[in-house]
Amino acid sequence: MCGIVGIFDSRDRRPIDRRMLNAMNDSIAHRGPDGDGLHVGPGIGLGQRRLAIIDVAGGRQPIYNETGEVAVMFNGEIYNFHEVRAALEARRHRFATRSDTEVIVHGWEEWGAACVERLRGMFAIALWDARAETLFLARDRIGKKPLYYTTLADGRVLFGSELKALLLEPTLSRVLDPRTVEDYLALGYVPDPKSIYAAVRKLAPGHTMVWRRRAPEPKPLRYWDVDFSTVVPTTEAQAIDRLHAELEEAVRLRLIAEVPLGALLSGDVDSSAVVSAMAMIESKPVETCSIAFGAASHDESAYASAVAERYHTNHMVRRVDTDDFDLIDRMAAIYDEPFADSSALPTYRVCGLARERVTVALSGDGGDEVFGGYVRYRWHVEEARACPVPRRRGPRAAGRCGRPTRACRAGCASAPRSPSSGATPPPRTSRPSPRSTTACVTACAGRTWRRRCRATARSRRSPDPCAARRPRTRWRARSTPTCTPTCRATSW
Repeated sequence: MCGIVGIFDSRDRRPIDRRMLNAMNDSIAHRGPDGDGLHVGPGIGLGQRRLAIIDVAGGRQPIYNETGEVAVMFNGEIYNFHEVRAALEARRHRFATRSDTEVIVHGWEEWGAACVERLRGMFAIALWDARAETLFLARDRIGKKPLYYTTLADGRVLFGSELKALLLEPTLSRVLDPRTVEDYLALGYVPDPKSIYAAVRKLAPGHTMVWRRRAPEPKPLRYWDVDFSTVVPTTEAQAIDRLHAELEEAVRLRLIAEVPLGALLSGDVDSSAVVSAMAMIESKPVETCSIAFGAASHDESAYASAVAERYHTNHMVRRVDTDDFDLIDRMAAIYDEPFADSSALPTYRVCGLARERVTVALSGDGGDEVFGGYVRYRWHVEEARACPVPRRRGPRAAGRCGRPTRACRAGCASAPRSPSSGATPPPRTSRPSPRSTTACVTACAGRTWRRRCRATARSRRSPDPCAARRPRTRWRARSTPTCTPTCRATSW
């Protein structure tokens, strides 16, 4: 991985503090051991730490356009850069390197902020256009590469791949965001675009920012989102064939590198599928590694070894004890924000093991999210079937318990418990309060789930606990079945 940092004077062209910029860049040196680079101009300073993967000799950043007026710092990899480069060369853009980074510079010249729509990859981009005095920030579609930013009282904008780079600024407020703390306690992580500090934000996945000097602070603009509007009819056999083709193409694109490659193999379906695709593409054995645990109840190394044997990989296993707590303090320094995923500890260990042999390692991260592998997805489907959410939008759209969204959130959080049902439904006259609203146990109108609210239906006429009851409120324009909630404040 690489890392980027920067300081931008949004009001004027005041000189950039080089010592501060260097300190910010040095704070993320662990992200890029193969080199560093700076660009400093009137009212702008960019820094980058590099992990060299493509064009190792000539891809050092910053990279400029032909006139030197556009500079880019980049963290990530553009998988389709050959295709984009060919399109730009056809428009008479001249390239000075073989690096994937350079397509961003010329893409900005040709298409402006829309250039990211043509990029396929993982990236966090900081681009400075001296002609228009414009800072362009962008983040990849899924948010694999992080990007924090903050605006100080004097008009300076600080940004970086890690929060620790921004915290070197002494005037930056360290006040925690109480709603973010609540999000963390409910979700186990700090969701985008928030950060644990009220004064710092993250650029959300699939968003860009075009920040012009002496202009008001811009709002992030979304350039991509998941589209479920188009459903392509297909058979199961066709879906399987297409999945195989898509997986093979995705793996093939990620194997473009000038450094040793490998894979993190856990033995699960996702990482095993990636290794199988690599084995079919590569002519030499794949380098794989995994972690074994001392406790048999947590150890899945046998599955990983079976996959490694099946595809004849060069497999390496390292044992980690279940009481391996030495990394806890180290992990706090790495993440900068609270993070409650215990898998971060073995992930760190297996990445350290992989680095002994390779520079880049593919993994199966994201497979459970794409294919609904986690049990919470099944809970979501069951709850949605038991209590459909009407499609009405707006502040009074109905929530899962059939009440308007605001009243639902407030009522579910404050409903008293009873031994028989776990909670009684709130009265229709209840009003939301600021505290209860943010502590709601249900996800209403598509909002992020903060608690699981198992909704069941009761009916005076039917003994079936899931029988639907039609409300008698004016805001219900249609007769969509709703449920009386039995809310349980169970952590998500």
